[in-house]
Amino acid sequence: MLNWFKKYFFPTHQKTLGNKEYKQGNDIAAIEVNDAHQTGPEQLGDISFKSGDLVAASQHFQLAISAEPGRAILFNKLGDVFYEQQDFTRAEVQYRLALELDASYLEAKMNLGLALDALGRFQDACSCYEQLIQAQPDNYFAYFNLGVTLTSLGHVNDAKTAYFKVLEIKPGFSHAHYNLAILFQQQGMGAEAEAHYLKTLSGDSGNFTACCNLGNLYLQNGQLELARERFLQSLSIHPQHVESLHSLGLIALRLHQGEVAQSYLKHALGLNPRFAEAMVSLGDAYKLQNLLSEAEATYRQAIAIEPGLAGAYCNLGVTLHESRRYGEAIAIYQQGIANDIHSVMLYNNLGNTFSMINRFSDAEASYAKALQLGDGTTETYSNLAGLFAVQGKLEDAEKSYRSAVNLDAGYSQAYSNLLFMFNYDPDRNAEDIFTAYQEYERRYALHFKDSYLPFNNDKNRQRRLKIGYVSPDYCRHPVQYFFEPLISHHNKNLFEVYAYAQLSVEDKVTERYKTYADHWIETTGLNDEKLAERIRSDGIDILIDLAGHTANNRLPVLARKPAPVQVSWLGYGYTTGLTAIDYYFSDYVSAPPGSEHLFAEQVWRLNTPVNVYRPAEGMGEVSALPALTSGNIRIGTLTRSIRINYKTIRAWAAILKRVDNAVLVVDSANYQDAELRQTLINKFAAHGIEPSQLDIGFHSPPWDTLRSLDIGLDCFPHNSGTTLFETLYMGVPYVTLAGRPSVGRLGSSILTGVGHPEWIANTEEEYVDKVVVLAEDIPRLAEIRSGLRQQMQNSALMDETGFTHEVEGAYRAMWEKWCDAEQ
Repeated sequence: MLNWFKKYFFPTHQKTLGNKEYKQGNDIAAIEVNDAHQTGPEQLGDISFKSGDLVAASQHFQLAISAEPGRAILFNKLGDVFYEQQDFTRAEVQYRLALELDASYLEAKMNLGLALDALGRFQDACSCYEQLIQAQPDNYFAYFNLGVTLTSLGHVNDAKTAYFKVLEIKPGFSHAHYNLAILFQQQGMGAEAEAHYLKTLSGDSGNFTACCNLGNLYLQNGQLELARERFLQSLSIHPQHVESLHSLGLIALRLHQGEVAQSYLKHALGLNPRFAEAMVSLGDAYKLQNLLSEAEATYRQAIAIEPGLAGAYCNLGVTLHESRRYGEAIAIYQQGIANDIHSVMLYNNLGNTFSMINRFSDAEASYAKALQLGDGTTETYSNLAGLFAVQGKLEDAEKSYRSAVNLDAGYSQAYSNLLFMFNYDPDRNAEDIFTAYQEYERRYALHFKDSYLPFNNDKNRQRRLKIGYVSPDYCRHPVQYFFEPLISHHNKNLFEVYAYAQLSVEDKVTERYKTYADHWIETTGLNDEKLAERIRSDGIDILIDLAGHTANNRLPVLARKPAPVQVSWLGYGYTTGLTAIDYYFSDYVSAPPGSEHLFAEQVWRLNTPVNVYRPAEGMGEVSALPALTSGNIRIGTLTRSIRINYKTIRAWAAILKRVDNAVLVVDSANYQDAELRQTLINKFAAHGIEPSQLDIGFHSPPWDTLRSLDIGLDCFPHNSGTTLFETLYMGVPYVTLAGRPSVGRLGSSILTGVGHPEWIANTEEEYVDKVVVLAEDIPRLAEIRSGLRQQMQNSALMDETGFTHEVEGAYRAMWEKWCDAEQ
């Protein structure tokens, strides 16, 4: 919190009257009171003023004026009394009377400026100070007060000039440094503000507000240790300053120190139980420790104390959202909006929750309102773009993502989201998409190369290696079905496993992951630089990114090259665009020879499929083929709506026209939105497909939906992912179209791994033909269904031990290559 500071000072050679001891030390002359035995009205007025009895002082000075109406000093003293009573109009009158008697009375001129300033007549006040400066060019107090008043007029640069003039006359004058620091901080010039705060404190170490403001500056810049030092210093001056305690709690939160934060925040609330902002932060501390019930109760208590505090509703809503209590989250956001209709973040968060439950129209309206209230909201533009992308509005999505990027050139997550969307575009070629990935590196990563540091890792080729996995998905997430089979089988005699977990909420899956890792490092409280330093200090030999450009990725950490060998795998399905990452795990089908130019990393092809699969619990048994008894052929997908485009619709419509009694099943959470369902129905209608041929909806879990299918359909140009493994595991064959390397060939990699490359098509026409051929041979479909799960279990797709050995062999080979290169 910035505290505006305004004091009034006079040179030592000028007497000050009353108790205006504006500055301690030698700069200010103390009041001169005549000896006690001189008890005339003036002396009695001085004594009363100094003791704080302003009514008596006024009476005494008025008596003195009656006795000696020609003495200017008496009118000045009476003006001081009125000034201290905050009766600035009467003070002005007295100062002017003093100046009428003695136009050269500079102290009265200064005091008149102060009174006019207090009355808001800033131009007149400036004139007084300028006249004083003209008469006394070395009066640094006049320059100081001029700077304060110029600031009130909004003439910031002129104010700074005045303060610099003060420092020219009086070097080291801490109050001028302080006000300069304030101005620089308000202008966003952090380095200059810091320099002047430090000079303020050098001359006045007990300047409490300077200490707090500098702490806030460091906190805003993420310089948490420096901020902590300043707030501890401020507490040494004022031990019960609740705002400093709150700030120390915020710093502990940023450092992911939940218990420390809780201690500071409880101390603050003990001093001020109605400090609602600290209560919200205490809720955050509870949440950090996964004490969700305590967090929720604390947020609700903050709302009860201060119903207009938008942050309390936001944080409570996020907690409810992350606990999948979406209806309650929506209610809280709406309650918050009712109390603060101008809160951008409430409308933004409301849009996020509507989007999560696939109420797309409501989400779009919420984002639009957020943008209306705050046009520069980069996160909202990015969120809106994601909403457009889900609905297949890729042009609108790109425009919104670019708006976010243009508003904040450093907002790399928005550009990551843009790249993620490009992978789904049916009309972009692979080369153009890769060019966009190279642009990501140019914008956000290339500048780190100049600061790469050498590595001191032991170059023993056969020693136990330290491998680190960086992921935001150490929780219930599709990644678990492919990562757990690897991390749970690592040979700990050969590999020491570090898990760098970027999590907001932990769950039972998180607890399992913790048992697999030798070292568990929570990274949410570490910025990119600090996390890179931590990885380097841990001595990691091989660092593996599991997120790519998905949400909450830490690619800027890998861009800093904190480990000798860096690998990208699993969570994203395509290149990161970062040449700082050495290798990209793939296989010969996903990234066939000749596709190397489409990757920033060196493609490291495994001799197995690039993924191994562990099924979810509770999927149940494979059913008999539905077509044997239903009288129709159910063909379908569980894919998300973003993968369905005009090309897939065209191919699927052609299948429906050629297969008698065929029904297309599209079952995905996105299609809970009625408008999106109708849009898809309309797109098929344009191809002559009746609504009765479509079964669009959502069921969770989807196992019975898969049991109801006879044939699965993969999407293109971006293939489906986890649902393809699930489809095969439930005995359902699918047809895929091999397209762009990696994301367009995952379906092909899976089918090759399970031993059915005959279901891979290379053109749209071949894709349609292969589905039709399967649909026309019901006995063959039934035979496939009865044996497909066993085939999958016997294949490389579910050979967890074999896959782990292959990956560990790759790690060892990568390490040896690095050691060779270092010789």
